[in-house]
Amino acid sequence: MTIWMWLFILAVIGQRLGELYIAKRNEIWMKSLGGIEKGEKHYKWFVVLHCLFFISVITEASLNSQTNAQFNYFLLGLFLLTQVGRIWCIHTLGRFWNTKIIVLPGVSVIKKGPYRHVKHPNYIIVAVELCVIPLLFGAVLTAFLFPFFHFLLLRARLPHEEKALTRVT
Repeated sequence: MTIWMWLFILAVIGQRLGELYIAKRNEIWMKSLGGIEKGEKHYKWFVVLHCLFFISVITEASLNSQTNAQFNYFLLGLFLLTQVGRIWCIHTLGRFWNTKIIVLPGVSVIKKGPYRHVKHPNYIIVAVELCVIPLLFGAVLTAFLFPFFHFLLLRARLPHEEKALTRVT
């Protein structure tokens, strides 16, 4: 892997750690107001998936002999667009944004920003990232497998989230 690849992947990991900090801070706030967490059992699998994702990207890119391959500006642009979408989601939900399913009884579901167009925009953004980031590194197998694994986990998570949002709010 080249220096730019290491810097890029470390920046993305740093961003994810920052998001976990925001999510934890929001979780503490929501739970202090009576927030209820749902779907705790499958959350750990999202953590495992994302850790394995970065390991897979680094491993596949390191084993890939295409270190001199042409840099793909289209994929970089697509990645940057997903970051704009991610920030829009986090900003729109504010203190309600979280990586876990936590709802506050009596609080209405937010239907502004990207949520007025799509019910779960962040899941789409993550799926695109799980494909685009590996492709930037020439990690084609990772780009194929991890969006698929993400989809499988969402099949477990979305029913819990929908049920929580419709019952509690």
